[in-house]
Formats: sequence, structure tokens, C-alpha cells
Amino acid sequence: MMDEASRSALKAAYHHAGKWLEELDTRPIGATATREDLRTRLGRSLADQGVPASQVIDELVRDTDGGLVGSSGSRFFGWVIGGTLPSALAADWLVSAWDQNAAIHACSPAEAIIEEATGAWLKDLFGLPCNAGFAFVTGTQAAHVTCLAAARHRLLQQAGWNVERDGLTGAPLLRVLTGSERHGSIDRALRLLGLGTGCMDVLPCDPQGRIVREALEAALDGSSTPTILVLQAGDLNIGAFDAFAELIPIAKRHGAWVHVDGAFGLWVRACPAYRHLAAGVELADSWTNDGHKWLNTPFDCGYAIVKDAEAQRAAFSYQASYAQSVDQARDQLEWNPEWSRRGRAVPTYAALRELGREGLANLIERSCNHARALVTGIGALPGAQIEWLPTINQGLVRFLDPATGAGDAAHDRRTDAVIARVAAGGTAFFSGTTWRGKRCMRVSVCNWRTDAEAISRSTEAVRLAMIDT
Repeated sequence: MMDEASRSALKAAYHHAGKWLEELDTRPIGATATREDLRTRLGRSLADQGVPASQVIDELVRDTDGGLVGSSGSRFFGWVIGGTLPSALAADWLVSAWDQNAAIHACSPAEAIIEEATGAWLKDLFGLPCNAGFAFVTGTQAAHVTCLAAARHRLLQQAGWNVERDGLTGAPLLRVLTGSERHGSIDRALRLLGLGTGCMDVLPCDPQGRIVREALEAALDGSSTPTILVLQAGDLNIGAFDAFAELIPIAKRHGAWVHVDGAFGLWVRACPAYRHLAAGVELADSWTNDGHKWLNTPFDCGYAIVKDAEAQRAAFSYQASYAQSVDQARDQLEWNPEWSRRGRAVPTYAALRELGREGLANLIERSCNHARALVTGIGALPGAQIEWLPTINQGLVRFLDPATGAGDAAHDRRTDAVIARVAAGGTAFFSGTTWRGKRCMRVSVCNWRTDAEAISRSTEAVRLAMIDT
């Protein structure tokens, strides 16, 4: 039997969660409380005596009021953040209620099998090798670490070095080739793996955000240094895709490991209308992706996929006498950097079942259409300028200072001012970015709740903000 304290706390959480979801469309999208307010409310001294669980929940909701961002709402376009599908949210609640340690099969056979099944579904949807290794991690940052650890293992093994036993002191040098438009999580992964950002050679990108073929050939020709090439499937500013079918064979001829940052762009492989953008991506050696972006799962749903399954397992595998490994079972800890972990495959499993192949493809295509409509609508406003019309779901807009002779610095200030004014208005939320030396409003659409009305209201919010700045 559930005790009354647990029942009351869960009822309180259900009530407050329902109220939050019901008010997503009417509450301000951005946070309204100041840091000082939140510190005063939440930073109280820890009391000697505890309080009832339901009271903790009630006061937690009260004290965070105004400090939460409505990123699950239909008019949030600031970063590549989806909402949460109903089944994924409910499944995530179950994960917490079940309280399983998804570290090994013996701890939770059901969650281990869910992870197996979901990994197979993802590889199928992305058109990747069915025998590739995979891991469910916190997000693309951890996925980069997972994939690049496998790459480090294999390349150093080929050079005669056992990095898992001997570490990196005295190891052969590795080189990483990346494009100038890469995400910062690549740099952080190299730091975490002990390779350091000094091992990177940055290659130029063309006007479409793609690594220049000739630059890659020049970097590889005549080099004997073990190399990792990092390509992109959808960069965060313009959604650029590298020319995989062209670049990967070049890298392979030189023995390089090819890693693809597919944090959100890899999802186009599940959509017939946009699949062509990632043609040839299956030729790579490893891939990353996030469920909390286009699949609209809660956070803590990232995916790492590695073609060389043995390299991935070798980088992380560990056998402990007390772990109770089950013969022929897949122990999750052997494929990712964590040991104790929540059953993070469960929300992904639920989301994919709720959508199905057709629903997922529709969500992707719908988001791209909304992104184009939003950028086009804002760009048509007097004083607005489209910097990038979405290829998929990412676009850029800039706001020009109307003063005679105004230069780029003035346009930058006006762009930031309009972004801030839109956020202060509470109807919509966009983020700013510096793209090729210019400040821009970044438009990102991947929320399942976004519809034509949300696009219209958001465009009007920008129009009003431009009048006020």
C-alpha cells in the first residue's frame, strides 16, 4: 500500500504539473522573476526539522514562480528545444516511480530490453547499420564523448597503443579535423577525453556552411597522423549539412574515423521530404542525436551510435563480481560512460510508439514549414532582413537601425534590443546569435505544439517589439 505522505505528494505534483501545462499558452514564455527574488525564495537556510512531502512540493512550485521558461510552449523558438509529447512525459514519470537502475540487465530486465528495442528503432529510422553499437546518454554532449572515446580506442589500438590500460601519457598523437561552424560541444568533448582542443585543425566552410572539399583533401594528403573528421547534420544557426557522400569517402581513403554531429539534423533521415539532405551520412563511423529536440522527449534523452560496436564496448566495458551479469544479456554500462543511471530509453520508446513513422515524418515536415513561414513573415516587416531562409527548421533574421548612415554595430544593437523586447512581452521567445560577424535573431522550430496560430501571434509580437525599440 502507498503511504499517505507519498500519495499526497504525488497528488500535489500532478495538480501543479497539470496547471503548468494548461497555462503554457497564456503565461509569459520567458522568465519574469529576478535572480534576487529567486535566491531569496529558494536560497533559504536548511531547517533542522523536515516538512511534509506535499508541503515541499507546494512551496517548490510557489518559490519557482516566474523563474521557469516556457520552452515546452508553442511559441518558444530560442534554442533547438522541443516540447514533451504526452506519452513521453507520462513515461518519464513512470521511470521515476519505478526507480530502476538501468545500469545492467539484472537490475531491471524490462528497461534493458526497452533500451535494446529503442536502439534498434533509432538505427532503423536513421538508416544506420543494424549491428552498430549504441548508448542512451544525457544528451549530445555525452554522446560526443561516447563516440569519440570509441574513436580514440580504435585509432590508438591501430597505432599499437592500449589507451584504456596505459592512458594518454606517451600515446601517439591524434588529430581532429572540424569545420568552422562546429558546435562547442565538440571542443568540450575533446577536453573531457584528454585530447585537448589543440589537436583540432579547423577547416573552412562554404557559404552553405559545409566543409570545403579541397580543404579536407589538403589536410589529409601526406599526413600519417591518426585522424578523426567531425561533420555536421544540421548546424544550430542555419541547419547546414555537410556533403557526406562526397567527404566521407575522401576521409576513408586516408584511414580517418568520421564522426557526425547530428544533434537534431539526423532526424531528417526519418522524413521522406528532407531525407536527401543527409544522403551518405550512413557511411560515417559514429553519430549523435538528441531526443529532446525534434522527437520532443523530456531532457536526459541523448543517443550515441557507433558502427564499430567492439570499439565502443572496449572503451567502456567493465566486469565487477557483484554486478551479476546475465549470460547473453546487454548490460548498458558497457556502452556508455555512466554506471548508475535512470531508464532514459523509456520516454524515447513511448514517443516513437505514440508518433509512429508517419507521425514522426509529419512532425519534422510541419516544423520546417512553420520555420519558413515564421522567418518569411518576420522578414517581411519593415526594417527586418532575412539572413537565412530555413533549409529545415533553423533561420536567421536581423533588424536594421533606421538612422541614416547606421552601420553594422547599430544594426547589431537594434537586433539585440528587439530580441529583448520580444522576450519582455512574453508572447514569444527567440535567442540571439552571432553569425558570420553579425548579430541575428535565431528562429528554431521543433515543438510538436507549434501551429499556424502560434506563428501568426509570434510574428505580431515581433512587429510590436520593433515599434517599441
